[in-house]
Amino acid sequence: MANMSLKKNPMPSQEPDVRNKNFNEVALGYTKEQALDEAQRCLHCKNKPCMQGCPVMVHIPDFIEKVAAGEFEEAYQIISNTSALPAVCGRVCPQESQCEKYCVRGVKGEPVGIGRLERFVADWHNANCTEAPAKPASNGHKVAIIGSGPAGLTCAGDLARKGYEVTVFEALHLAGGVLVYGIPEFRLPKSIVQKEVDGLKALGVKVETDMVIGRVLSIDELLEEYGFEAVFIGSGAGLPMFMHIPGENLCGVYSANEFLTRINLMKAYKPDSSTPIQHGKRVAVVGGGNVAMDAARCAKRLGADVHIVYRRGKEELPARAEEVEHAEEEGIIFDLLTNPVEIKGDDKGDVCGMTCIRMELGEPDASGRRRPVEIPGSEFTLDVDCVIMALGTSPNPLIKSTTKGLEINKKGGIIVNEDGLTSRENVYAGGDAVTGAATVILAMGAGKTAAKAIDEKLSAK
Repeated sequence: MANMSLKKNPMPSQEPDVRNKNFNEVALGYTKEQALDEAQRCLHCKNKPCMQGCPVMVHIPDFIEKVAAGEFEEAYQIISNTSALPAVCGRVCPQESQCEKYCVRGVKGEPVGIGRLERFVADWHNANCTEAPAKPASNGHKVAIIGSGPAGLTCAGDLARKGYEVTVFEALHLAGGVLVYGIPEFRLPKSIVQKEVDGLKALGVKVETDMVIGRVLSIDELLEEYGFEAVFIGSGAGLPMFMHIPGENLCGVYSANEFLTRINLMKAYKPDSSTPIQHGKRVAVVGGGNVAMDAARCAKRLGADVHIVYRRGKEELPARAEEVEHAEEEGIIFDLLTNPVEIKGDDKGDVCGMTCIRMELGEPDASGRRRPVEIPGSEFTLDVDCVIMALGTSPNPLIKSTTKGLEINKKGGIIVNEDGLTSRENVYAGGDAVTGAATVILAMGAGKTAAKAIDEKLSAK
């Protein structure tokens, strides 16, 4: 019998005053009973509107139907037919602006908890199924993947399942890309990412770490000397942006990229870390996106009083509503309609304050959002000893500068056609390296698109 409740089953989670002092996962996941109950809320619409919001086209009503029947492994197999990273997507995808946005149940209540059910199914599979996937027979074709983030892992997985000999080249010492260096442990446990990587290795994917393509090897060398017939660039967007205001070079000013990498990848929050990070006691995070929320919540767990400084209002915050809510629950202060104009330093060159100015919203700008305008004479000083700039990132220019004939747009993104093909023959790209910083699931969709195009090209030889 259908569950006609207007509200989705709440996600069990750690209490705010407990979780803001540890790096354990905040959301605890549905129980079997909650998953069965939530799955009964799905109406199994004939035209499946939820699927139009999924960049990798997961067959959502089909997998939910299996959940409702208690057939969890069958549900997992349906998801994994199109999604290479279900345990990841169930945790970090912005379902509220994608699949759940189109759920019919959301018209008069809350949509079905699609992401929560995906996470439940993936976690059930990981806990109950230990058999490694079978390695397909080789088809004799070799493909190189640059970057082991969501775009690269998805492209690698799709090609490996078709018998391609795939090698992933990762610049850092651990595979996973933004999944391991950018997203905190309390949102995405790294053991889950490692399990996904291990699954790809079982399919025959080779992973070469500490390989900075453009320094150790070039794309031209991969194609001309190492026998790769195609290359997919999924190197992400790791070049941080700054405001270019006075004081940004002081000790205690970080890019969110560095701050999160040192915490998530290097475990700098641990007392015995070989790469410790300065623990500010009064931290300002400048920005309003998901990365800003991640940085602020990490700083809170290091014991700081944390302010998020954002030049627009709460309605304009680009971060997921869930992440904003979690940050507020954990005691993070939001200084909205506020913009930094100078970071102050003491005689030692350390941060000792940040001058800000109040803002008001004026006419819409090119993005359609109301433009923030300074209020004259409203300057004030925020008492902080650490500032984290979370203003976005752009693609690193290294690959462009070391690859002949690769066309780039004004923002540094690689120009591709609808199949992910760049201006170089047999060189494809996708994810943040093309679009700039975006979501995990959009990067995965780009990886799938490129894998399909590569297969069509090489299989026709």
